This record gives sequence, C-alpha cells and structure tokens, in this order.
Amino acid sequence: MRRSDLGEFEEVVLLAVAALSPKAYSVVIAEELERETGNSVSTGAVHAALQRLEQKGYLTSLLGEATAERGGRRKRLFTVTPLGGRILEEVRAVRNRLWDRIVPKIRLEWS
Repeated sequence: MRRSDLGEFEEVVLLAVAALSPKAYSVVIAEELERETGNSVSTGAVHAALQRLEQKGYLTSLLGEATAERGGRRKRLFTVTPLGGRILEEVRAVRNRLWDRIVPKIRLEWS
C-alpha cells in the first residue's frame, strides 16, 4: 500500500498504538492523544480510525480479558503489524527529509 492512503489523524492514532502497545485500546489512545496535543479527542473518532487502520492491514486486534471496572466487558487491544511499522518508518523518513531541508536561520526566526 502507498503511504498516501494514511490520513493525518490515522497517522497519530497509529503512532499512539505503537507507543501504548500492548495496552492500546480506544479509550487510552484518545487520552494519550489529548495529553500530547492538548485538544479534545473523541473515543468514537479513535475507534473509527482504528477500524480503518485494521482494514488497511496496519493494525491487528484481539479481545483482552474481561475486567470488573468495565462491567465484565472485554477490551479490544490493538498492535501495529509489520506493514504498519513500515508505513510509520516511511512517514518519519519523509518528515525528517523535509525538516532537514529547512535552513537553520529560518527555524531560528520562528522562535
């Protein structure tokens, strides 16, 4: 798959799954993104992105154990697939190449 089929929100959700694995599920992903961005993130939006990422083959999921705090319901836990890892590496490489091309003087002007 081409990297171009990965949206910005999907990218940060995929990164959050990688960072939170093996305990990545929609609620903690939304909380992590809110903590990192300072913006409100709906669990529903995260859940939809997780479904799309799984359909694209970037994530896999399994049901965890039932927990009392969830009323006996099980959490769907997500992990990054090898394909998802390669996509993240490609995205990082593109961003790094672009950052490397910004002249240091211009970067100082932003400060």
